[in-house]
Amino acid sequence: MMHAFLRSLLLGSLCLLVGASSAPAQDVRYGSPILPEHREMYERGLEFLISTQAEDGAWDSDCGITGICVMAMIASGEDPNFGRYADHVRRGLRFIIGRQDERTGFIPSGMYQHGFAMLALADCYGAVDDRLLWMGHEKKRSVGEALQLAVRCAVTSQEKNPFGAWRYSASATDADTSVSGAVLMGLLGARNAGVAVPDTAIDKALQYFANMTTKGGSVGYAGSMGLGDSNARTSICATVFAVAKRKELETYAEVRDYVVQLQDGASSQWPCYFRYYVSQALFQSDYLAWQVWSRQNTRDLVKVQAENGALSLG
Repeated sequence: MMHAFLRSLLLGSLCLLVGASSAPAQDVRYGSPILPEHREMYERGLEFLISTQAEDGAWDSDCGITGICVMAMIASGEDPNFGRYADHVRRGLRFIIGRQDERTGFIPSGMYQHGFAMLALADCYGAVDDRLLWMGHEKKRSVGEALQLAVRCAVTSQEKNPFGAWRYSASATDADTSVSGAVLMGLLGARNAGVAVPDTAIDKALQYFANMTTKGGSVGYAGSMGLGDSNARTSICATVFAVAKRKELETYAEVRDYVVQLQDGASSQWPCYFRYYVSQALFQSDYLAWQVWSRQNTRDLVKVQAENGALSLG
């Protein structure tokens, strides 16, 4: 399951390569054309996703992986209601919503899955027509209703957590920066989509990340600080602060500088996970550094993409 999760993250990162090629984050610039190698990799990756989607709409029977795959298709630029990926998007959403607990809003099987599925719902909210989503199927909830329930679950889980963050279980009383990053990105996506998310929930989660960050920009995993490679976690931290529009904070400056000096994704313990987040962190913080990194990353991914579009790295 972990291999499938990391593989889906890597495929999902292709949408970041394509989308970021034309829309710099910091300054208003005219977008440059998408590079042919980006587009070719992306389309082959999406064809692989289409070929591996189950009849029930899922990928690997996992709501989090399904959410990542749906986001990759939404980012294609095709009409999500009538384009070439519309049916696959609808099937994925029906799988996620169908497995959501209608009382608590929890999307199984853990808060990792909940966070990525919530982010996918946020991406689809307002873009996917609910009338088409449930056509020919018993209607459960609209995308907006499912997203609101997912937000409520995440906030309720956080309120019970003494760290003001999240871990694998919705009832956990400990926390880690990896799971917390997935859930917080889901909440930020929901807020950006227009769903009410309490400011206190965002503030408490960002404070947790600040508490886990050293002066040098390294970010711990769990407990007091945690051990091991910090590249992916620091990239997560830089991304959530940037998306939350808290770039003026000292913590953001520390993690931004740490991320910008990273050049080799292969040095990360989890290279697929690292690429997924560092692409966002660099794009949000230093567009020129992102361009350099993206060119090398593209060369690396070309080498590991199979003829059928699958990617295998780490």
